[in-house]
Amino acid sequence: MKKIVVIGAFISVLVACTQNAITGRNQLALLSETELQSMAVQEYRQFLSQAKVVSPSANKDAEMVRRVGQRLTAAITKYYSQQGLANELTGFQWEYNLVDAKEVNAWCMPGGKIVVYTGLLPVTQNEAALAVVVGHEIAHAVAKHGNERMSQAMVAEGIGTIGGAVTSGNSKVNSIFNSIYGPGATIGILLPNSRKQELEADKFGLIFTAMSGYNPQEAIPLWERMQQMSNGQRPPEFLSTHPTEENRIARLRSLMPEALKYYKPMGK
Repeated sequence: MKKIVVIGAFISVLVACTQNAITGRNQLALLSETELQSMAVQEYRQFLSQAKVVSPSANKDAEMVRRVGQRLTAAITKYYSQQGLANELTGFQWEYNLVDAKEVNAWCMPGGKIVVYTGLLPVTQNEAALAVVVGHEIAHAVAKHGNERMSQAMVAEGIGTIGGAVTSGNSKVNSIFNSIYGPGATIGILLPNSRKQELEADKFGLIFTAMSGYNPQEAIPLWERMQQMSNGQRPPEFLSTHPTEENRIARLRSLMPEALKYYKPMGK
């Protein structure tokens, strides 16, 4: 029986692997994006109902978060359209909210549901650095890393194998989603990402930041500040969900020439 389950899981993985249109990498995707986005909307609404959302009409930081989000998503829409891949963003209904919380964190759920915590702003220090963080998180969403992580967890649980129901109505699937995206998740909105996912988010996050008119080179001092915060103390929430390998800044430097090709400062 165990052998049958293993074979079933292997077959499921083969069948459910699809090539990501932007990254070109094959990914496991047991859930449809429509299902995942629907689950994200519900979770996002629940989170906001329990959080201290800062109004952009009365707070300059909240207005900045919305401005950064709007510029990034406009750039992403343009980027995908230029590649002839506009349909890849079907179902994305972008929202940007600043939440009053001390955690150094930001995240983007499937479908474009974005939150920035006020605790992140003293670390970003400027609008361009904030764009780097939000661009990185959006890149995870558009690269469908959440679906990939959920699918990997589902295979580990035997969901989606022979006799397994792959649907957002499955209680185990909902449990996995909540453990990854739920506001009660103890290590942030996303579980630690793989090296491949982090490299993709770094690369496209920098490109989206540059296309938005923000200087992607702000990523270097930003990550230096992030690393300084983690020395000798518990890492900020953002670092808990985004591994900081020793070569991360060097990797960002190596990605910078390509990102700068897309950079046109605002007003020029």
